[in-house]
Amino acid sequence: MTESPLDTSARVQRLSGIPEQQKGPIATDTSVWDVDAVLLLVEDDSGDALLVEEMLTDSELDAPLTWCKTLAEARRFLLDCGTSVCVLLDLHLPDVNGLDAVRQLVGSAPDAAVIVLTGLDESETGLSAVAQGAQDYLVKGRIEPEMLGRAIRYALQRKHAERSASAMRTNRLIAQENARLERALLPIPLLLDDSFQVAASYEAGRAHGLLSGDFYDVVQTADGAVHAVIGDVSGHGAAEAALGVCLRVAWRTAVLTGVTQLEKIGLLEGILVAERSDPHVFATVTTLVFPPGRDRVLVARAGHPGLLMRRGTEVSWMEPDPGMALGLLPGAGRWAITELELSPDSELVLFTDGLFEGRTGPKSRLGEDGLLAMAGRYGSLEPRAFVDALVAEATESASPYGGLADDVAVLHLGWKADA
Repeated sequence: MTESPLDTSARVQRLSGIPEQQKGPIATDTSVWDVDAVLLLVEDDSGDALLVEEMLTDSELDAPLTWCKTLAEARRFLLDCGTSVCVLLDLHLPDVNGLDAVRQLVGSAPDAAVIVLTGLDESETGLSAVAQGAQDYLVKGRIEPEMLGRAIRYALQRKHAERSASAMRTNRLIAQENARLERALLPIPLLLDDSFQVAASYEAGRAHGLLSGDFYDVVQTADGAVHAVIGDVSGHGAAEAALGVCLRVAWRTAVLTGVTQLEKIGLLEGILVAERSDPHVFATVTTLVFPPGRDRVLVARAGHPGLLMRRGTEVSWMEPDPGMALGLLPGAGRWAITELELSPDSELVLFTDGLFEGRTGPKSRLGEDGLLAMAGRYGSLEPRAFVDALVAEATESASPYGGLADDVAVLHLGWKADA
């Protein structure tokens, strides 16, 4: 049970052994109390408790004060306390003694600020208490009202600073771990030689994320053919990002095991349906196969946007045969393969819809026509510069209207002419 130091008559009753008529925290005017907190005195000596109360009164630090005579009582109080607490802790209690009192209190109430009350000959013990997690220590025989008030305020501020610093460290470590994980999940094209060139850009729409529901990959098989995929899982959360990674890894596995192009799309739909967290989640996908003859490319499209074909400095928009997006009507999708002819200088550019859906005005978006016009202005650039220019201008044009709200992946593919 907790006991609260009360007015003068109640203090006289307590010191004379007469039971107090009132118990519980004191309701006080907190107008000069600049921290939203309560005080808890853990002290079994009535005289020392009276001294602390008088010091608090003289310090002009008005705050709710609760008195507990044992550590067990204090821990029960702290368990139910929903606000910041500064504990004035005596080290010699009926149920615990010495630094064990500090260790147990800090262990059971890590968010409480703790000031240890020591005897005249216990200064070293006070320092050890601070090392154990207390914010400060005061020597009982040398406490002055102003010193006590200042120590309480400082202890609460130190504890607040400790919690903030700890939260920042934790958040920083989590962010670093997430960044390392997401970087490890970004694909590295698997090419057997330098005859094929890949340039890619990846921008996640979700805040503080490196990875999103967009995905892409490029793999060259032993026969010399180059396989590529680009896809977009609906939504922008971590679950969609994880599903995008799952689909990419599944696609690469299917390529390496020799699954046909259309079978790969059906396989991806089956995995999406099995792994998605919401039945409304779907994905758009385009897959390509560049046979080693270099004169054509086989394209299969499942709800995904068209693509750009570069021939020299000219850029054109291509719309291979469309097919249903994955997961909209599982099992009912019909997909076809479109064969596009390639000249020696032909290159293909694939992208997710985030690249052209950004706003360029209060009621307008870049759109497919705007993207094609933009790409035409950069037709003379090398692949890496071309991709960077597209992303940069799309981002800049959308920045006055909230920026690109969706994820963006761009994949530039083509055989090297001199390889």
